[in-house]
Amino acid sequence: MRPPVGVILAGGQATRMGGGDKGLLTLGDTTLLGHVMDRLRPQVADMALNANGDPARFAGLGLPVISDSIEGFAGPLAGVLAGLDWAAAQGAETIVTAAADTPFFPCDLVPRLQLAAEGMAHPLALAATPDPERGKARHPTFGLWPVALREDLRAALADGVRKVVMWTDRHDGRLAMFPDEAAFFNVNTPDDLARAEAMQ
Repeated sequence: MRPPVGVILAGGQATRMGGGDKGLLTLGDTTLLGHVMDRLRPQVADMALNANGDPARFAGLGLPVISDSIEGFAGPLAGVLAGLDWAAAQGAETIVTAAADTPFFPCDLVPRLQLAAEGMAHPLALAATPDPERGKARHPTFGLWPVALREDLRAALADGVRKVVMWTDRHDGRLAMFPDEAAFFNVNTPDDLARAEAMQ
């Protein structure tokens, strides 16, 4: 399987953080986005940032900034579609997505996702961790997505599908299990940012 390209999802509105770009918040000696970029870059062939609004605020990152083609903040699936469209223009076959507010995700994210999707005609897998109550917890912003299904995803979004797992289940998406749930800790509130500082 050819290396995927990476797409960092930063298209949310960060309402619990008071708005603005969570990814640009400082964590240690860099930003949340800086941590995510450092973890994703060695695992992918190329990288882009999915964000809406004025791309100039991310100019210092040196990444292409791609916005949703679906209006009205349609959620992570809209960011996935934007990433698939960008990847198609690069000649890539798959993308791996990572959330901009999850600074400690696994350094073996990509190979584990690829392993989970091995043998699929259209590789599609989400990250998951054990959950004592539900058995497993899916992390739908961390996934391997096939460019070949982008028109299907576009049609699903046009039909009102917004839940990631509703679409991935439709295509028999698989799960890549990761042992450490804390690896997918994401920063939603100022308290979460303080916790992330302590976790470094």
